[in-house]
Amino acid sequence: MFSILIYQNHGRIFDYKISLNPTAFTLVGIALAIFLGFCNTAAYDRFWEARILWGNLLNDSRSIVRQASSFVAPRDRDGDLSQFVRMVTAFAFAIKHQLRETDPTEDLKRLLPAELANRLVGKKFIPPLLLNELGAWLAAKAEAGTIDSITKMGIDNNLNKLSDSLGGCERIANTPIPYPYHVLLHRTVYIYCFLLPFGLVDTIGWMTPVIVTFIGYTFIALDAIVAEISDPFGTEPNDLALDQICHTIEDSLAELGGLPIPERPAAVDGYYAN
Repeated sequence: MFSILIYQNHGRIFDYKISLNPTAFTLVGIALAIFLGFCNTAAYDRFWEARILWGNLLNDSRSIVRQASSFVAPRDRDGDLSQFVRMVTAFAFAIKHQLRETDPTEDLKRLLPAELANRLVGKKFIPPLLLNELGAWLAAKAEAGTIDSITKMGIDNNLNKLSDSLGGCERIANTPIPYPYHVLLHRTVYIYCFLLPFGLVDTIGWMTPVIVTFIGYTFIALDAIVAEISDPFGTEPNDLALDQICHTIEDSLAELGGLPIPERPAAVDGYYAN
């Protein structure tokens, strides 16, 4: 609509002719496209690294439960293995809630013994506390002579990998793309798009609104993509499907530990489930 208005007035505002050279827009457009490409690459790198970290979390969780069920605890639904599986599952859900700054109480009480859940509710950093509980479980088994030192070291190494995944997610969440990048990019894109009709109206005439709309849509969309995917842990459609990934972890670990798989409605964000 702004471009149509500029075309109808032949590039005049209050009878003042604004003459801009299209060459200047070409040079600025090239620089702006390069800057947009850099910011989009940085945003996607954050998104993809977050996806890799959650994939590692799934794999390492399976490895820990497999080791515990094979070398430490008997396969029974009500014994130590059941508690261990649920603590590993709760660890994944706790990370999700910490990254999204949501309340983990419901999932903690659903997965953990009442005493442990009540002790964790209200804490600021719940995932490291769960890792501490998993380490205490492992130390108790070693003290009881259930496992040897080599097996203990192997399981503890996978606990360290869980900690690495947690730390990587916290690094992404707590280190956003610097704010000046967003401000400079956003303002430059909109100033460029609003000035563009004045540079094109004398050369392409009635096609000005069409071309400006196409160029403006491209630049503004790229600007929006940077803001959309630079924080991959949110709840918007283009963010990581953390709910489904957590459910995949829960179901997979339940099968490995011989536990019943919980029933739930079909997920709507099921891409990236594995």
